[in-house]
Amino acid sequence: MHVIATAGHVDHGKSTLLRALTGMEPDRWAEERERGMTIDLGYAWTVLPGGETVAFVDVPGHHRFITNMLAGLGPVPAAMLVVAADEGWCRQTGEHLAALQALDVRHGLLVISRADLGDADLAAEEAHDYLAGTVFEDVETVAVSAVTRHGLEELRAALGRLAARIPAPSPSLPARLWVDRVFTIRGAGTVVTGTLGAGEIAAGDELLLASSRRPVRVRKLESLKATVMRSTAVARVAVNVRGLTTREIRRGDALVAPSRWAPVECMDVRLVSAEEKVASRLILHIGSAAVPVRVRMLGSDTARLMLARPLPLHIGERAILRDPGPQRIVAGLIILDTAPPPIRRRGTGERASELARMTGRPDPAGELTRRHVVDRGQLVAMGVLAPDAEPPGNAVAVGDWLVHQRQWDDWKAGLFSLIDRWAADQPMAPGIPRDTAARKLGIPDARLVDALIAHAEGLVSDGAGVHRSGVSATLPPQAEKALVVIIQRLTTEPFIAPESHDLESLGLGPRALATAVSSGRLLRVTDGVYLLPEAVDLAVQRLATLPQPFTLSDGRRALGTTRRVAVPLLEMLDRAGRTRRVNANQRVVLMAPMDQPAT
Repeated sequence: MHVIATAGHVDHGKSTLLRALTGMEPDRWAEERERGMTIDLGYAWTVLPGGETVAFVDVPGHHRFITNMLAGLGPVPAAMLVVAADEGWCRQTGEHLAALQALDVRHGLLVISRADLGDADLAAEEAHDYLAGTVFEDVETVAVSAVTRHGLEELRAALGRLAARIPAPSPSLPARLWVDRVFTIRGAGTVVTGTLGAGEIAAGDELLLASSRRPVRVRKLESLKATVMRSTAVARVAVNVRGLTTREIRRGDALVAPSRWAPVECMDVRLVSAEEKVASRLILHIGSAAVPVRVRMLGSDTARLMLARPLPLHIGERAILRDPGPQRIVAGLIILDTAPPPIRRRGTGERASELARMTGRPDPAGELTRRHVVDRGQLVAMGVLAPDAEPPGNAVAVGDWLVHQRQWDDWKAGLFSLIDRWAADQPMAPGIPRDTAARKLGIPDARLVDALIAHAEGLVSDGAGVHRSGVSATLPPQAEKALVVIIQRLTTEPFIAPESHDLESLGLGPRALATAVSSGRLLRVTDGVYLLPEAVDLAVQRLATLPQPFTLSDGRRALGTTRRVAVPLLEMLDRAGRTRRVNANQRVVLMAPMDQPAT
């Protein structure tokens, strides 16, 4: 199927021509037929002599319905520009041509209608004067009369040639259906119609309603009033959806393939054929959507747009900016960036220079160069990278992350420098936590730190954090002196643990004690009770000399200590399997040092 929009001034016979060409009534509303004027979008279709099916979107010509007109032109790849022989080129003809130019619609026909009422050759000559220098400059021209049917067969043949010139959309493009009608059918539920401009939709597919990100299921699919299992762009389709009511979807919404379109609220664009002065508040038209935007000019032809509501957009797409006051098209635009960076104060010029080098064509390597690090899914949703495409040559791929090689090298060098500074500043905890390292280096995912370590010789990540190989915790000089004093005391009296106030007065706080424990110089029995590591074997040795089983009091006297130390120490021996309770008050030794077997 090929989808072609009509364009042209009001009352130049567009709808009449379609009736004669297709035998169908494109005007859906009684008001339209009574007034002889297309108000909303109309649809009709026909089969050409060569077998091609052509569907027409009939857009209103009156300037008061320009929003509806742009909704019809937005998703289509070709247009039939209609000029009446008895009136010639008119104001709305020029406005429709401007819209086609802005949307980069390059394929079309010039149809001189009502050829029975005026000089068709003169009208065609005048029209070509206006078309000079535009994308329609060399367009084929056909004169026709819907009343006498003169020229209809020539028009059909010309439409066949036009259809042959329309390039097929890329099969890799993800589905996006711009909605232009929403209604309910009894027994079926919500139905939406629109032009499928990209991808394909099949019955049973799960799509997303772009405005709310809600999943919807395709129950049934129709194209040109025939039920189909699958429809491929470009096509006019009606979709019966499960999961939506008519209150939740409207013209300008879109149904999209999941994970392939990001909701865009801010974007940088290049303006095309813009007015000399661009207002700060305009209406953005793309597909069937019309969304208010705030415009911030960045360069002579580049701007940042803030959208009133998010739209599913890709880099490189065309759109239109319209002034809602005088109802005129202000500019066309090409989307350059759908996820632009914040602009720092006085950073407008720098960003404008960067945008001046961007073309709007998908450029994975360029995007990675600008962003330094990016999630692969973001590039896919921006329309820059296909889901199954190889990463660009300047990328280091880590899971779903793509990191520019230069950024990767900078991170690696920065990580070595960071852990050295950390170890110097915090000798008792020389390993920096990986999350902290990621935050300080601006790395968006701590798993990237793991990948850096795996590719960096001499770095280790363990329970102590990220550090150089061979680096361990050390105490500051004052704490080291205090620890030596404690070790000397415990060497003399191994089970007389220093009191908490003694530790604090010596300058051994919790971090210093934890460092001493982690380095194997002290053993933490419980909070506030620290002994030498060899105290465990020594305790078992002494306890093994007691008659078995023994009581807590027996053990305390054998160890020469207090209940403060004996109770937690014996519980530690129980957990280690060195002693075992035989009842509530007695224990036996299970394991003793080699030189003192247990009895």
